Amino acid sequence: MSIKKIAVLGQGQMGSGIAQHAAAKGFQVMLYGRSLAKVKAVVERMGAAMDKSIAKGVMTEEQKAAALANINTTDRLEECADCDIVIEALAEDMELKKSTLAKMDEICKPEAIVATNTSSLSITALAAATKRPDKVIGMHFFNPVHIMKLVELVKGYYTSEETFAAAKELAGALDKVSVKLEKDTPGFIVNRILFAFLLEAVHIYEEGIASKEDIDLAIKHGLNHPMGPFALMDLGGLDTFPSICEYLFAEFKDPKWATPQSIKANVRAGRYGVKNGRGWYDYQK
Repeated sequence: MSIKKIAVLGQGQMGSGIAQHAAAKGFQVMLYGRSLAKVKAVVERMGAAMDKSIAKGVMTEEQKAAALANINTTDRLEECADCDIVIEALAEDMELKKSTLAKMDEICKPEAIVATNTSSLSITALAAATKRPDKVIGMHFFNPVHIMKLVELVKGYYTSEETFAAAKELAGALDKVSVKLEKDTPGFIVNRILFAFLLEAVHIYEEGIASKEDIDLAIKHGLNHPMGPFALMDLGGLDTFPSICEYLFAEFKDPKWATPQSIKANVRAGRYGVKNGRGWYDYQK
């Protein structure tokens, strides 16, 4: 099928990033959030971000105007009814996602694809909330969306090859590199590997072997990573970390996936990372 109009559910880091990138690539986008005022404020921030790109010479005023013209905002799911694909990018909560996908299943036209940006949750379980499991697929984008090239395309048990082909075509039109997961496995490819790496870094820190600063330096200069694991956790958002750990722990029944106490302490203290200016490190300067 030809995808021209995209509904993006959620105006957080990932939802807004997907919406902005898709609009810049020429797609019509309907951006949904529960508060219309907040959604409109997000679009204003997109404009400010584009101004920075213009100042750097990587975007023109005409391109900015065209991208913003491609974005419509709403606080009513019903206004997404004519979209060719829905990309759900809400909080990493199974019940929230299932209830939302069930609503979209009732609202969307029969041929529409229902995609989820979940980073770890079962596509098969999410698809079971709909009457179109063959048209449900995981499209896991990475943050920041306009920079990170990868999209994990995750098939649920019933996802059709036609649905996969359409999602792959869309990823290509968004100038993304896509990988195909034939099995619906917890954490997919990247998070299954990444969280093992991040959790081990936290364990080294909690055992008093090295400071978080030195662990980050070791990984940056020893493995040539652009940033260390603690800076990376701050960028991704510590508030989403426990839910992913809990899901991996529940699925694999292995204590290595349990949420470390230092992560819980940060989250309880409201230290979520870059998004609110304080996490493992302070960004309020």
